[in-house]
Amino acid sequence: MTSTLPAATGVKVPAQDTRVPVTVPAARPVLRFRSSRPDLILCGLLLAAILTVQGWNIGAYPTLSDDEGTYLAQAWAVQNGHGLAPYTYWYDHPPLGWIQMALLTWIPARIDASLMTIGTMRVAMLLVSAVSAVLVHVLARRLLLPLWAAGLAMVLFGLSPLSVVLQREIFLDNIAVMWTLLAFTLAASPSRHLWHHFGAGLAAAAGVLTKETMLVVLPALFLTMWRHSHRDTRKFALTGAVTACVLIGLSYPLFALLKGELLPGAGHVSLWGGITYQMSRAGSGFLLDPGSGSNGVLRSWLYYDRVLPLGGLAGALLMLLSRHWSVTARALAGPALAVGILTLVAMRPSGYLPAMYIIQALPFLALVLAGAAASIAHLVLRRWRGPGEKPYVRWARYAGAALLVAAAGACVVPRWYDGDRTAVTADANAPYRAASHWLTSKVKDPAHTRVLVDDVLWLDLVHAGYRPGLGVIWFYKADLDPAVTKTMPRGWRDLDYVVASPTVRRDAVNLPNVRAAIQHSTPVATFGTGADRLEVRRIQSEGGAR
Repeated sequence: MTSTLPAATGVKVPAQDTRVPVTVPAARPVLRFRSSRPDLILCGLLLAAILTVQGWNIGAYPTLSDDEGTYLAQAWAVQNGHGLAPYTYWYDHPPLGWIQMALLTWIPARIDASLMTIGTMRVAMLLVSAVSAVLVHVLARRLLLPLWAAGLAMVLFGLSPLSVVLQREIFLDNIAVMWTLLAFTLAASPSRHLWHHFGAGLAAAAGVLTKETMLVVLPALFLTMWRHSHRDTRKFALTGAVTACVLIGLSYPLFALLKGELLPGAGHVSLWGGITYQMSRAGSGFLLDPGSGSNGVLRSWLYYDRVLPLGGLAGALLMLLSRHWSVTARALAGPALAVGILTLVAMRPSGYLPAMYIIQALPFLALVLAGAAASIAHLVLRRWRGPGEKPYVRWARYAGAALLVAAAGACVVPRWYDGDRTAVTADANAPYRAASHWLTSKVKDPAHTRVLVDDVLWLDLVHAGYRPGLGVIWFYKADLDPAVTKTMPRGWRDLDYVVASPTVRRDAVNLPNVRAAIQHSTPVATFGTGADRLEVRRIQSEGGAR
């Protein structure tokens, strides 16, 4: 004989048992991505679209940057046994990033050494983009997003014009994001194995050692691990993850210590000196100040896409403020916190804000924006559904939801189409290709010619026979690197050419040898027009290096 509790509970207990029943939460369903056909099909189709858009015209747009040239030249140095950089490695960034680039580009570089140029090796970044895009989908599903929302997150992350432009470029940030996404995916593992959390700590350390600024995202990672770990093993999981992350992270200062370069001293660079330089860089100003450098960077991001940065920020606020009533919001607390932290760091008036900074936020912006869409859809289509709802009311809600989707598409798709069309059709690098061709075909004796170039052209000229390091010279090394300046006893007079790119002309103000080389030279070839032109200038000096 049983007695029935009130109908609202629908639970039956023995009449003689007066104990209060204990509520045991249901176990989370374990989604096996590899065995979920809908996930595999959707992820595969979206991945093909992402790689097509990002790979088409990848070498011609956007404009080749000095950072890309620096990292690829350092990867070349690793491949060819020249140490961690073609010049003195001064601890500007941990070297793990370009060591990974050296591995990614090793096979094509062995097939043909001339392929080791920025425009060609951008293709290697497609592998990084592919892994990161798949991880965004898997992470979204582990954070309880429905299939369509996980697909939306993948589209936002991979097809936003802002993502297409920045993920094409050979930046450390792109590789660091891949490792960080792996760490979040392991931290949110529904299996809750301890080795998953230990692996998350290892992946997080790899992300930080690839680009040290990923350090600020670690609190969001540990929050994700806390929320998705089992209560009985949570302390062990967090302890293992933190220990793994710290021990691997300490390998960088240990490397400097073993080389005798941990602290400043006479005659050598130091890790502390590199950190001091990075921390002392002139700030870009307040992000919302119309006249600041940071605001200029923000405008450049919004020029490519407003949806992902602004919509993602709004989604993060929604997730953080609605965490008490939305299951999706609670699951996305970690990514929402990551967006919040990265936003606060970007808004520091005294901080330096580089253009590639937003790369670190792109996956989290995509996740929280897709999560916000899923929460709103759940609210409109399910939570607002009342008992005994009339069919016409139900269809009205569905029609309203469809109108919202159509309106969003009408606003987003045309803008994205224009931005992505530019990425797959424009040629921003014709002047660099022309300058490279001139220097490799018109200079008769490259092995005995000394030329100042920006980092973009450096590898092109190395492949053409110029001496790496002392024949073809990163322009700022002529003033800042003692290993180079000691080979120039007469300063700019020991040079033959200077390629005056926009970067060289801008920075020459603070570099005496570079400034003098430009002042005492005449253009022999000009490529492009206006402020973006490249001038190959022959230095006029009696008894020069040639």
